Amino acid sequence: MYKTWTEAQKYCRENYTDLATVNNINDMNQLIKSVNNSLTSLVWIGLMKSSVYKWKWSLGDPVNYTNWYNGDSNGPGQCVYMRDGSWYHQDCNMNMRFICYNESSKGFIIDGSSVSWRDAQIFCRQHHTDLISVRNQTENQQIQKIMNDKNISEVWIGLFSDSWEWSDKSESGFRYWRSDQPDNVGGSEYCTAVSVTDQDQWNDVHCSFSQTFVCHEDNLILIQMNLSWSEALRYCRENHVDLVSVDSEEIQRWVTDVTDESSTDAVWMGLHYYCQMNLWIWIPGEAVCYQNWAPGNETAVNDCDHEVKSGAVQYGDHRWISLPQSHKLNFICIRKDKK
Repeated sequence: MYKTWTEAQKYCRENYTDLATVNNINDMNQLIKSVNNSLTSLVWIGLMKSSVYKWKWSLGDPVNYTNWYNGDSNGPGQCVYMRDGSWYHQDCNMNMRFICYNESSKGFIIDGSSVSWRDAQIFCRQHHTDLISVRNQTENQQIQKIMNDKNISEVWIGLFSDSWEWSDKSESGFRYWRSDQPDNVGGSEYCTAVSVTDQDQWNDVHCSFSQTFVCHEDNLILIQMNLSWSEALRYCRENHVDLVSVDSEEIQRWVTDVTDESSTDAVWMGLHYYCQMNLWIWIPGEAVCYQNWAPGNETAVNDCDHEVKSGAVQYGDHRWISLPQSHKLNFICIRKDKK
């Protein structure tokens, strides 16, 4: 099926959720599998250029913490480096050392070479996970200590500014541009396509071209109503499928994506304390195998004679916490069978 970007957007919204959004490298790897049999060399995704510049993390994390020098988030340069714990704007083509984040080791790695921000991003993605995100003051202090120990004064971090936004209004800052993109040839390349013939990297393209495209359909939906755990469970079962069970790292990533849009400090999921068996279980009756508890919450005392507790996902670090079921929170429903 061949459509312009706007026609593809309309089709996806009418039949699925929207044009595809890519939140991280795992999403990108899944997308690559779906486009490799495309009949066209370019395939539309949901990224389109706007007129508003915003700060984003290369890794795709939400920007909930900043530490600008003198509090100045406006200035020349669309990439960011750290010096003495403070953040500064810089031209992305400047050469500088950098810090990668490695998901498997949960570690920060300083590389000895001095390169542009884009080359640093490419290196980190090839050899680790991505350039670092600095999500809170503790991480900022950890990184500065590493720099001090290595006697390094300045490093690129993963923060950058651009004016591209997703069709579904996702805040994801993940980008997978080809090294010479976006180049805005003719001053009107405002839409994004995956280049199937060029390592599945992204090109900016004229929106009026007719190409194949990728839609996405959300398995989970955040309900921005403040309900007790029992009320949330009833709502999900009456209007969707059920409260979400976070039984794998993949589902945790899905939950992470939608939790950041919540209006409460935590959101209910389908985890509750079963007093008769003295353990935590998911509402279908499944045991808890995959876990992502915040410290101390798994073993928090449940007073079954008064008020049983259920599981929620915290905004920010996305760890699990136990709360009395009477708390009023947003919640996440399964929109369709995740299997």
